[in-house]
Amino acid sequence: MPAVDKLLLEEALQDSPQTRSLLSVFEEDAGTLTDYTNQLLQAMQRVYGAQNEMCLATQQLSKQLLAYEKQNFALGKGDEEVISTLHYFSKVVDELNVLHTELAKQLADTMVLPIIQFREKDLTEVSTLKDLFGLASSEHDLSMAKYSRLPKKKENEKVKAEIVKEVAAARRKQHLSSLQYYCALNALQYRKRVAMVEPMLGFAHGQINFFKKGAEMFSQSMDGFLSSVADMVQSIQVELEVEAEKMRASQQELLSLDEAVYTPDFDVAAPQINRNLIQKAGYLNLRNKTGLVSTTWERLYFFTQGGNLMCQPRGAVAGGLIQDLDNCSVMAVDCEDRRYCFQITTPNGKAGIILQAESRKENEEWICAINNISRQIYLTDNPEAVAIKLNKTALQAVTPITSFAKKQESPRPSQNVKGSEMENDKIVPKATVVIPEAEQLIAPGTPIQFDIVLPATEFLDQNRGGRRTNPFGETEDATFPEAEDSLLQQMFIVRFLGSMAVKTDNTTEVIYEAMRQVLAARAIHNIFRMTESHLMVTSQTLRLIDPQTQVTRANFELTSVTQFAAHQENKRLVGFVVRLPESTGGESLSTYVFESNSEGEKICYAINLGKEIIEVQKDPEALAQLMLSMPLTNDGKYVLLNDQPDDNDGSPSENRGAESEA
Repeated sequence: MPAVDKLLLEEALQDSPQTRSLLSVFEEDAGTLTDYTNQLLQAMQRVYGAQNEMCLATQQLSKQLLAYEKQNFALGKGDEEVISTLHYFSKVVDELNVLHTELAKQLADTMVLPIIQFREKDLTEVSTLKDLFGLASSEHDLSMAKYSRLPKKKENEKVKAEIVKEVAAARRKQHLSSLQYYCALNALQYRKRVAMVEPMLGFAHGQINFFKKGAEMFSQSMDGFLSSVADMVQSIQVELEVEAEKMRASQQELLSLDEAVYTPDFDVAAPQINRNLIQKAGYLNLRNKTGLVSTTWERLYFFTQGGNLMCQPRGAVAGGLIQDLDNCSVMAVDCEDRRYCFQITTPNGKAGIILQAESRKENEEWICAINNISRQIYLTDNPEAVAIKLNKTALQAVTPITSFAKKQESPRPSQNVKGSEMENDKIVPKATVVIPEAEQLIAPGTPIQFDIVLPATEFLDQNRGGRRTNPFGETEDATFPEAEDSLLQQMFIVRFLGSMAVKTDNTTEVIYEAMRQVLAARAIHNIFRMTESHLMVTSQTLRLIDPQTQVTRANFELTSVTQFAAHQENKRLVGFVVRLPESTGGESLSTYVFESNSEGEKICYAINLGKEIIEVQKDPEALAQLMLSMPLTNDGKYVLLNDQPDDNDGSPSENRGAESEA
């Protein structure tokens, strides 16, 4: 063992600068040793903590191995061998847990405890003695300062004796503390070597004992078991490789298919359609109505089961009934500018759900399948043979029709404008059998105005130049003197849906097409806001009046209204076409679409009556006959023949609008 540096105790009393310099070296060494000891203790405590964590982890692992048997695996068939193997491993882990617990205790006693004792005892003692030595040195310096200031006079002998006695006591105290401090520093040089080696000796012994006991416990009994487990794992690995090779081959075969498999509508020109289906399954888009004119579409999985149409959302365990298909009818429809839509109608004629397929082939096959099921073909002995006979009937259902202008086999009957009875020709102008294409009625891409502030013709004027009158601008003069002299005044509550420029006013189909495009645009863009107004129909004008301020929002001359019609299905929808002159000398056509609280036919009848009044005003006798044909109330007001209050409309504004004043 090499020699150890020491502080000479004989020089402690003299306390020379050389001794103090050597003392500072020992103090620096003690400080470095203190820092290193703290770091070493942290490392050893981390090892001990890891060993404790190993004890807890092995205990938890044993519990989890036993819990495998209690798991309710949906595909747990053939796990009996795995369960028995895990039970055995659980016992092995429990035995290892005992060894780990014993090792943790040994590390605490032989590794962590000695280094803690060295820090708390030896290093703390050196630090304490250092402080005492510093105090004693300070007291000695103070007493020597007093002694040095003693005067030469003999009368201070008593004071001199006291100071000499104080110096002697301080020097003795400093000598004692320095001796103790020097001894502790000298002993620390030996103790630090022991303190560094002893914990590692305990760590090594603990690990050796752990491995020895583990080898004795498992070397004989575990060899056969581990060999059998290795063979089982190897056999499973071989099966996995075989199955993986089969899946790779199958994957390559599936990926080598034609690109048409991924294209939704690859065979749109000539799809191969199976019209003999009596059951069908696949994804469809379901139309859900969320508001007056707003809808949403949800992609769901549909399938037929007997005579029922079932729907199963993604992630659901089972499907639910959507529609009973027995005796139902199905037809292709145009809905919200979407392709491949079809509608299922209940036996009583009530419109049912609207679905959208992803391709023409899927659309027609769904229609054929539902047609076959609705006739209860699935109950026959040979459903496919019966389905073949009904193919011609099924083909009739796949011809698309629009929801606003249905194709009819016979033309709408023409009506006599001068007839004495109030007939539909006064409500909807006569239409021809041939329905023009949408492009012939409205130019593709025509903007739609949803706000009542600007008319649709504003878009036409942006590129024409010049100045024109805005019928939707609020008039400064809220009163119309001609209303006082009007033979007809009728008020309706309406909500403005939209307006757009059109190309013709020769047919009411332009109004139906404008309705379709306005409602479709509102649904696509999620536009729910509608401006409510009072529509005043007089014998000269159509006025839109703000119900709050009574300010006229729009004013149309009745002679400029060239077409007007109510929707054939939604009785509350009404529209009219207005022809307005422009500053350039030409004319513009715009269609305005409204929703009324009452039936749209009443508004159409009022407009038609106003136009008749304009015509007969040229002939006083014809005007008198017209007014005599209209019944009077007790107040001397004329009542429209077909204008009866609705059951659910009882507002004062509508009751007031049910009368015509002369």
